[in-house]
Amino acid sequence: MLTNLFPNLNMEDLWVATYETFYMTILSLFGTFILGILLGLLLYLTMRGGIWQNKFLNLIVASIVNVFRAIPFIILILLLFPFTDFLIGTIRGPNAALPALIIGAAPFYGRLVEIALKEVDKGVVEAAKSMGAKTRTIIFRVLLPESMPALVSGLTVTAIALIGYTAMAGVIGAGGLGNYAYFFGFQRRMFDVVFICTIFIVIIVFIFQFIGDFITNKLDKR
Repeated sequence: MLTNLFPNLNMEDLWVATYETFYMTILSLFGTFILGILLGLLLYLTMRGGIWQNKFLNLIVASIVNVFRAIPFIILILLLFPFTDFLIGTIRGPNAALPALIIGAAPFYGRLVEIALKEVDKGVVEAAKSMGAKTRTIIFRVLLPESMPALVSGLTVTAIALIGYTAMAGVIGAGGLGNYAYFFGFQRRMFDVVFICTIFIVIIVFIFQFIGDFITNKLDKR
């Protein structure tokens, strides 16, 4: 039916591109979650009044986060070409986009993690410390569980940003709907292909937003 409405559309290529977009988004989101949690915890624990208060370390981590947040994603991909080629063995395809996607999104999510942790009731943290809880216990039994709704909400926002990043990565050959829209749609002046790729990207965004909101509401006990 779609091919009747959009004569230049190749359904097989569309499904492959959609799969590649999901593939890049989900894998990079997993890596972003892990790296972002680590960055957020470091920022929180080493801040003034934190459990590991360390002004120098906090400054270094904050600077790294700020620098990578400031670099436009399309430029970051280009800067990471040597690293990507070394790590993946190629600079084209969905796998080659993963390092840039994770490195580009993790600092953004790290800041959201830091904000979420700061919202945890300090009285709960102090109570755990007064009972002799170790730092590891405070992190995994207090900080992360208490901030989980905000962490999931932040991850949802990050996932939507990553979907946009995958579209930009597609312009330089990373695959996905961005790649299909640009090389097979825009460059060949087949604008029906560009249009349907846009619709599919919007649908993917709605899917991630719905899942994220659903999980957040389930976790939020307020």
